[in-house]
Amino acid sequence: MTLRVVEWSTGTVGRHAIAGIDAHPDLELVGVWVSNPDKAGRDAGNLAGLGRDLGVAATDDRDALIALKPDCIVHTAMTDDRVMESIEDLIFFVENGINVVSSGPVVLQFPKGILPDRLLDRIAAAGESGGASLHVNGIDPGFANDVLPLSLTSLSQRIDEVRCQEIADYSTYYQPVVMRDLFGFGQPMDTTPLLLSPGILSMGWGSVVRQIAAGLDLTLDEPLVERVERVEADRDYSTVSVEIPKGTMAALRFEVAGQVDGVDRVVLEHYTRTHADQCPEWPTPHEGDGCYRVAISGEPEMTVEFGHHGENGDHNVSGMIVTAMRLVNSVAAVVDAKPGLVTALDLPLVTGRGLVTRG
Repeated sequence: MTLRVVEWSTGTVGRHAIAGIDAHPDLELVGVWVSNPDKAGRDAGNLAGLGRDLGVAATDDRDALIALKPDCIVHTAMTDDRVMESIEDLIFFVENGINVVSSGPVVLQFPKGILPDRLLDRIAAAGESGGASLHVNGIDPGFANDVLPLSLTSLSQRIDEVRCQEIADYSTYYQPVVMRDLFGFGQPMDTTPLLLSPGILSMGWGSVVRQIAAGLDLTLDEPLVERVERVEADRDYSTVSVEIPKGTMAALRFEVAGQVDGVDRVVLEHYTRTHADQCPEWPTPHEGDGCYRVAISGEPEMTVEFGHHGENGDHNVSGMIVTAMRLVNSVAAVVDAKPGLVTALDLPLVTGRGLVTRG
């Protein structure tokens, strides 16, 4: 059965989602939402850079897209700087009987213990009244630190620690708001960016730690532990998103750790550079400029590295593609899922069925 899909936004992730929906044999693109009125009326294929029209004109009219009664919305709009507003959007969709797969806000990947119960109850009630499901996921938080590590633990005899790492050079990552305002790159070292305000790391990535713990039947100490290392620029750096003058923040390492009786058991760790030659003492990918790495200490000791890059060689481009495609390929499973919030623990195996090149 072909599922009718609306793509919500055409930014760095959304444009790849459009291409993915178009390529998927079981999905039909029936609508596209844009926040920029200058994009309204343009064909989705043009906005996605496909070099051909898809016969679907973008619109900034939310109600017109809801009236299409799609089976699912693939929601890839920016949510990092509008968390509560975007949650209200997602609740609205589900209340109107439309299933949703979304790249954010990431706190909804596994919000138990993070968001207040009254808000979670609202989401559950919206799912029941609309008969629709909501799944928030991507790659990080998402596949690289929920499905991948939990699958790997199925090989364990004893688990001492699960550690999920992102190791990446963000110099070609185009998200100015994220890079400057959230991470604080290019800001004075005595400035505290939003991401490093107390509790924000646990809100952003604590869902990963809590979901892995739930999958392993662990009860974690409260609160989660945050650790941060900031690195000052030794010279001027330039990225596609922000200029980084000498003396400002140029690299960042952080951890969000879930402990049991004071011992780290589940750890999310990020090593974020803004130039490939920064912090040579930090881990580096075995290949390329970015990877996800899962290390499980115990019996046996296991490590798996998930690397990726686009056809042009850029890992930040492919990072947007894999984020989009985890959502697109999950549409059918989410449409079939129980109403309400659905996590990776609730979904069956999701594959790239139908996407193998033919001919």
